[in-house]
Amino acid sequence: MSRKTLCLTTISVLVLAASCSDARNIGDYRAPASVPSFVEPDSGAEVSFEAGLTSYCPSNQCPAGWTTCPESFFPCDVDLKTDPLNCGACGASCPASTFNEHFSCVDGQCVMTCSFAGLQPRLDCDGVPDNGCETISGTNDNCGACGVKCPDPDYPCIMGKCGCPSGLTLCDLPPEWGFNLCLNTNSDDENCGACFNACDPAGDGGVRPDHMYFGCLKGECGQLKCEVGWANCDGLLANGCETPAGTDTDCAGCGDDCTARGQTCLRTPETQPKAYCGCEEGQTFCGECKSPGTVVVHGPDGDVTIPLPVECRGLCIDVTTDADNCGGCGLKCDGSCEHGSCVRHCPLGRADCDGNPDCEVNTLSDPQNCGGCGVVCNAIKGQACVRGQCVVAPCDDGDGGLAR
Repeated sequence: MSRKTLCLTTISVLVLAASCSDARNIGDYRAPASVPSFVEPDSGAEVSFEAGLTSYCPSNQCPAGWTTCPESFFPCDVDLKTDPLNCGACGASCPASTFNEHFSCVDGQCVMTCSFAGLQPRLDCDGVPDNGCETISGTNDNCGACGVKCPDPDYPCIMGKCGCPSGLTLCDLPPEWGFNLCLNTNSDDENCGACFNACDPAGDGGVRPDHMYFGCLKGECGQLKCEVGWANCDGLLANGCETPAGTDTDCAGCGDDCTARGQTCLRTPETQPKAYCGCEEGQTFCGECKSPGTVVVHGPDGDVTIPLPVECRGLCIDVTTDADNCGGCGLKCDGSCEHGSCVRHCPLGRADCDGNPDCEVNTLSDPQNCGGCGVVCNAIKGQACVRGQCVVAPCDDGDGGLAR
């Protein structure tokens, strides 16, 4: 019998291939008998059969760790090592994830990962999976980790640490909240001099200069302060806070002139209400403030006014990755933006084989599209597709061309 053969320089435990309809010899690799594996696509080279080399044929058997379950769409399409619906065996489903914990399948075993409860992470301190992540961190008995205690009542557990940082005051919240707060009672208008002591912005009814209110300074209410967005740049109380903050000439504060540096004063959701000049390196300024609550974005088809839920601000955009501004301001991309160009990708293991705007083919398991559109495994011999590669195994001793 004449056989077409292929020799590979580098051989691992699993031999890789895209399709296989003929027997193949794998140079210097002596696989255990009857173990299905994979092989690279045929290079077209004709190599004579040599003694001691193992011949490989299409296999309808699943490689180790893979199987065909009753709900399978294709042969050998279930990975028992990672599938949470078939973890270790068909139908062996991991528990459903909840708000407190997440279950995944790792090496055929269900593994639990704790999540967050409000602002505090959950913990599995008793090691019993049946009751999930039963412990809330942030308590004095388990502060940030199981068994970490905060014994001093003056330094209770705050956000995973015992006590407040220097300069902040501990403010107790209702027990059902599960945590407390560290606040600056020297300047916080809602917690002035003591927790939850809110200042009346009208003060005692005295005269308030323009754009000023009575707030908290040095732990006392009734102190004149500038409203957000205004500054007292001339130092006079008579005319109040006379200078709009966040402008090109007074951006982060009085005299912070962006125009002198060829930049623009910007506010973003992350820095609001603090403003700054220009955009960070690698970003492009795509917005321009016109009226409160809107921003104008410059696009190829003209300017577009976008309503904003917060104070008017500029927009700093990375036009190399932003799908709404791909390669330039306002250039919207339906796919992903890569290096300023619009690229449409299917998720890993999926492909668009019919030209329609979808990713309808499973290239990891479909024997008709194994690893790519139109890459066909040997259907007559029932060859399976696993991880985008056609399965092969050592040939039988007969002349049937099918793995034993």
